[in-house]
Amino acid sequence: MENSSKLPADVVANLRMLAHDLSNSLETILQASYLLGEVEIDGNRKKWARMIEAASRQAAAINREIREILKSQSPVADRPSSASSTEG
Repeated sequence: MENSSKLPADVVANLRMLAHDLSNSLETILQASYLLGEVEIDGNRKKWARMIEAASRQAAAINREIREILKSQSPVADRPSSASSTEG
């Protein structure tokens, strides 16, 4: 989905904020589905818990892709430099 056109900076900033908030919500769902998987529940409920976990993992992956696209839309000055990055 490579595109040379850039979105307006305010739109990118708003979308990045929403994607961040979505990440937080998805993390809560992933944690809850993990905890559901740790308790003894019957077959159908276990199946539903696995469906929720799989769908939330897929949503988190999609959200990461969206965040990468938005990151590429940001001006270089807005991005942290690789020298100061603590991510590894």
